[in-house]
Amino acid sequence: MNRKIRQLAVVLMGLYVALFAALNYWAVDRTDELASEPGNTRAVIKEFDTPRGQIVTADGVVVARSTPIDDPESDVAYQREYPTGDLFAQIVGYYTFGLGSTQLERSKSDVLTGDTFTQQVRALGDLLSTENDQSGEIRLTLREDMQQVAKFLLGQRQGSIVLMDVETGALISMWSWPSFDPNRVADPDYDAAFEYVTELQEDERDPLLANAYMQRYMPGSTFKILTTGAGLDSGTITPETTWPYETEWVPPQTDDPIMNYGGTSCGGDLAEVFRRSCNIPFAKIAVDMGPDQYPEYIDRWGVEEDVPIDLPRPAASTLGNTDDLDERLPILAISGFGQAEVQMVPLHMAMAAGAVANDGEMMSPFVVDAELDHDGRVISRTQPDVWKRPISRQSAEIIQDLMVQVAESGTASCCIALEGGIPVAAKTGTAQLNGPGEPERSHAWITAYAPADDPKYVVAVIIQGTNAEISASTGGRLAGPVAKAMLDEMFRIDPPTPAGAPATEPQP
Repeated sequence: MNRKIRQLAVVLMGLYVALFAALNYWAVDRTDELASEPGNTRAVIKEFDTPRGQIVTADGVVVARSTPIDDPESDVAYQREYPTGDLFAQIVGYYTFGLGSTQLERSKSDVLTGDTFTQQVRALGDLLSTENDQSGEIRLTLREDMQQVAKFLLGQRQGSIVLMDVETGALISMWSWPSFDPNRVADPDYDAAFEYVTELQEDERDPLLANAYMQRYMPGSTFKILTTGAGLDSGTITPETTWPYETEWVPPQTDDPIMNYGGTSCGGDLAEVFRRSCNIPFAKIAVDMGPDQYPEYIDRWGVEEDVPIDLPRPAASTLGNTDDLDERLPILAISGFGQAEVQMVPLHMAMAAGAVANDGEMMSPFVVDAELDHDGRVISRTQPDVWKRPISRQSAEIIQDLMVQVAESGTASCCIALEGGIPVAAKTGTAQLNGPGEPERSHAWITAYAPADDPKYVVAVIIQGTNAEISASTGGRLAGPVAKAMLDEMFRIDPPTPAGAPATEPQP
């Protein structure tokens, strides 16, 4: 009898081991593989059967939320909704049953669904509760009111506007047009949603991309900020350096002269050539630094590196092909004033001006202020981080003075003076895109920060040269009023702190 019991026990033990191994094989080893099977929609259906948290702006506006579906025949219980339409589409992205997810909806999905380790640990006390909503919340640094202002100012013109906190790198507004309506992508009618996404993908203007940080454009004279910093830090120039007045200059290895904007005669000391945005002196700075040293100092600004934002797929600004530059000195010269193969990401341009305002420290930009659990407790909060120190404090102070003069009596003086006499610093750019004999096409740029004596906000604006009307203007006259309006409205919400008074936070 004892022998039969022992045999039965061995069999039962074997069956238990086999069952344990099988469960581990299917539930652990092959979980990811099974979940990714095209025909397996259980994981997706499970996600859409549970609540998903909100994404909320710094001024308290909900830009993404889940709402119950009142349809007994629906496969899922919830649908994603975007109350502000296209306003935050390129940052928040979309979360759909049939077409996947993008941007913060994808990168912060674990927080929104309550699947982070912290959220699961905090939910242990609710094991016996009937409440199954552990969804989290994403709190943005971006403001809905300033995003509305940016959208209004840019209108139907292709371009981007970036407004950033100088000291922290927190983004207050980041808008690009064209954009798209994520509600149409999240439409439960799969065919309608697919048709809309296909239409967006075929649009050569790339409305699905956040052009402010995912694209780059020729910067024109705004790039002289970087060239000036490179020249000062390398010792190639000083504020006392002067250049002769001339209308054209022939760089080495060519007989094709470089000219100033409009063919004007331009020269003088550093303050004068920066204020008037002469081209020839900055071409000479690049050539004087040489094909090795100039790219090295420009790279200190983070050129050739992806912009370090907390969003997917950032672009990198570029100086272009720097191979064999010693045999292509005319290209090196033209790069000095932001033409040739130079391209800047609009967000990076705001970061460069911010570094000048911040005494040489370039901050990492971010859009997520905090991750919160279902009870509003903070899971994590973004801490400001210095990304680069591209120039010395001394060089930054020199460029600060140069940019103030651009705003007061230079190429931005027409259009950047702020309400209430708030001092401002700026640099304009008009990037010529067309070759000889082609119709005129140029991007209009400006970057500015204020107050100039106690920097708080920096703005960068690009209006793409998509037609003759835009291309006939300049960065100062076309992009300048946009930058001014952004700063005026921001200081209406958050007035500058009077000297000696404690700093305050903008109100929601």
